[in-house]
Amino acid sequence: MEQLRQFIDSLLCSVRDLLPIVLVVAFFQLVVIQQPFPDLVNVITGCLLVVLGLALFIRGLEQCLFPIGESIAFSFARKANLFWLLLFSFALGFGTTIAEPALTAVADEAARIAASGGVIADHKEALDSYALGLRITVALSVGFAILTGVFRIIKGWPIQYLIVGGYLGVVIMTAFAPPEIIGIAYDSGGVTTSTVTVPLVTALGVGLAESIKGRNPMVDGFGLIAFASLTPMIFVMAYGMIL
Repeated sequence: MEQLRQFIDSLLCSVRDLLPIVLVVAFFQLVVIQQPFPDLVNVITGCLLVVLGLALFIRGLEQCLFPIGESIAFSFARKANLFWLLLFSFALGFGTTIAEPALTAVADEAARIAASGGVIADHKEALDSYALGLRITVALSVGFAILTGVFRIIKGWPIQYLIVGGYLGVVIMTAFAPPEIIGIAYDSGGVTTSTVTVPLVTALGVGLAESIKGRNPMVDGFGLIAFASLTPMIFVMAYGMIL
C-alpha cells in the first residue's frame, strides 16, 4: 500500500508539472490561433502517456538510480582508492552520455545538416561516421567533466573558479572554431544533461560529498552537472576545428 500511495503521489506531481504546459498550448491553440486541436483523441492519449511516463520515471529515480549512485560513491570512498574512483567517474560520464537519446537525435540532425551544407559527403557512411564521432566526442567530454568534478570534491576546490575558467575557454574557442560547429557545440552542452545522465551523476556527487569528512553535500555535492554542460562545448568546437 505504501508503494501505491507513493506512486499516486508521483502521478499527481506529474499532473501538476504538466498542467501549465497544457494550459499554455491550449490557450494559444484555441484563443490566439482559434483552431481546434488536430486529432484531439491522440493529443489527450499522448498527454496521459506523458503523465504516466513521468510518474514512472520519478519512481524509478527514487527507488533505483539515486540509491545506486550514492551507494557506489560510499563504497569507493570507504575503499579510498582514487584511481578506481576516477576511472568509474569517467566511465559513468561516458556511458550515460553515449546512451542519451537527446544526444543521438542532435548528432543525427547535425550530420544531416552538415551533408546538406556540403561539409561532409551526402551518403549513409559519412552521415553515420559524423554522427558517431560527434557522440563519442561529447561522451568523452562528459567523462572528463565528471572525473574533474569528482576530483574537485575530493580536494575541496571552490567550484566557481573552475566554472569561470571553463567558460573563458568556451569564449576563446568560439572565436577560432568554424561557424558551422559553434551552434552544435553549444547545443551539445544542453543535451548531455538529460534523463539518463543527471540522476546518476547527481547521486554520485552527493553521495561522495556525504561520505568524505569535512565536505558539505550542499556545497560540494552539486556542480557536476555544470561541468557536464560546459566541457562538451569545448570538445565539440575542437572536434569541428580538427575536421
